[in-house]
Amino acid sequence: MKLPESQRDKLKAPLGILLSGANRERVIQEIPDGSRVITVGDRTTERMLEFGMQPSLMITDGKERREIRRHPDIHNVAAQGQRPITTIDVDNPPAEITQSSIGAVRRAFSIDGPVWIRVNGEEDLLVLPACVYAPDDSVVLYGQPGKGLVVTRITDEVRNKTKKLLELMDGTRHDDTVAV
Repeated sequence: MKLPESQRDKLKAPLGILLSGANRERVIQEIPDGSRVITVGDRTTERMLEFGMQPSLMITDGKERREIRRHPDIHNVAAQGQRPITTIDVDNPPAEITQSSIGAVRRAFSIDGPVWIRVNGEEDLLVLPACVYAPDDSVVLYGQPGKGLVVTRITDEVRNKTKKLLELMDGTRHDDTVAV
């Protein structure tokens, strides 16, 4: 599934609160107690781990601004007393969302404990299925290149907006959200 060129500007607007130069205290202030934290992006994931937060779902591609880098050291954090991490590998080409990637995101929400989806390709657009299928008590965090960190509380409004973007990409409806 590809997002039509004519719709790409819709992804430039943050889906939530944009925090520039966000520090630990500011990020934690935007995440309600008991929320399920979901990170999309290597630097975002790495930053939350540095802040001492264990996201329940981490989606990375081993790149930052399309430059190859090492995946965050997720398992080292897990070894420090955290719950074991389930790893799912998927292929997802740049500027696309594959059905297998959507399936991996959906499956991640049914797994007890933290999940790391390692993407071969590009993870940027996986913010959309993460927002569509995340449980109501979730917060999705992702980077807005050159601007800061976006903190998106999952609401019906966010879910509906991201569903519509997915529908533009594949022409189907995404009504079967997962509530975990």
